[in-house]
Amino acid sequence: MGHIVKTPAGTFRANWRDPSGRQKAKTFRTRKEAAAQLAATETTVAQGTYVDPTAGKTRFGAYAERWLASRSVEATTLAAWNSRLRARLLPQWASWPVGRIDHLAVQEWVTRLGRELSPATVASCHSLLSSVMASAVRSRLIAFNPCEGVRLPAQRKRASGQLMLTLDQVTELLLPSTPEWHRPVVAAAAGAGLRWGECLGLRWADLDLPDDEDQDATLTVRRVVIEVNGHPADKPYPKTAQSRRVVPVPSFLRAELVRHRDRVDADAADRVFTNRSGDPMLRSNFRRQVWRPALVRAGLLGAVTETGPDRFRATWRDKEGAEWSAEFTTERDAVAHVAVKAAGGLRFHDLRHGYATWLISNGVPVNVVQAVMGHEQASTTLNRYTHTPADFHRLGRGVFADSADDSLTTDDGRRSDNEEPAEGDAS
Repeated sequence: MGHIVKTPAGTFRANWRDPSGRQKAKTFRTRKEAAAQLAATETTVAQGTYVDPTAGKTRFGAYAERWLASRSVEATTLAAWNSRLRARLLPQWASWPVGRIDHLAVQEWVTRLGRELSPATVASCHSLLSSVMASAVRSRLIAFNPCEGVRLPAQRKRASGQLMLTLDQVTELLLPSTPEWHRPVVAAAAGAGLRWGECLGLRWADLDLPDDEDQDATLTVRRVVIEVNGHPADKPYPKTAQSRRVVPVPSFLRAELVRHRDRVDADAADRVFTNRSGDPMLRSNFRRQVWRPALVRAGLLGAVTETGPDRFRATWRDKEGAEWSAEFTTERDAVAHVAVKAAGGLRFHDLRHGYATWLISNGVPVNVVQAVMGHEQASTTLNRYTHTPADFHRLGRGVFADSADDSLTTDDGRRSDNEEPAEGDAS
């Protein structure tokens, strides 16, 4: 049982033992305040919800470092958490005692982040803070998680037209605009729905490309390449169990793979897609040096026009929608400038979204699309990876290409006898 003693200074000290048996004390101005604290403390001890009043003085920065070191997750996840912690959380919270971080302070921080970062990034930062604070609750440093109930910026999907290409745009615009060496990896994302890491993880032994073109070609996803702090590494298994799968290879992808196989001596090269040195490509280098310039050359990002002998005008829009232009003496410099300066543009991963949409729009059953995409749930396929195709007007009209009332009338044009008259019709 706890007890209260009066101090020589005239204050009152509440004394109790914590669940481990250690003596604890706290001083109050009046006996009533001390008694209330003692009663509340003894109740939490009995209920197993006791929190040491001094534990909340632990600095967030020190606790977050311990929390991060204790996590057992994929290397890519750990690297992402570490980057986000140092860039966004520690500058704000490092010196705060965890017990002083309240709901309003977190809401104000989230609101400030929302003015400069995307809603998805803000949600990710909030989620990381919430995970650290939830651990502090379980460690009995604080009584509740101040991140609960915080309102986050609304996440709005971009219009599907910004993300989607038609298959003709891929084969007739994007692929011809991509350097020959890298064309097959773009075709693999568009023609097999592979993730970036799955593309890089492919080995020639994973491809079945029969010489007889009448026989079906397939590829098997068995492993991936991950990138941590700019260093690629092999992971001997894909993202999930369902991600290990066999994918049919369409004709345009098959042609690119066959040409690439003849180009690189597949017997000596284990990996299918590499840089010129035979090493796994870095995603940031590919995006800057290959992907974005290919979008510009394909007319899918900004524009480059020849205005005279050795004169090329580069035109692009910034993230505010303002249009800019500049003159260059070579087309290559103009393309490179637009690739760096233009805002938005198709992402490499959007080819995977397009792949799922093309399949669904052409009547492939959802469970089949789910299987070739490597999704655990069909809802992921439908909700996240399918979009309104660019030619949806044509698809809609096609449903009514024949007479719309064929099923409602007899051969002589009269309404079928078993049809119920519409409300208000004369019988």
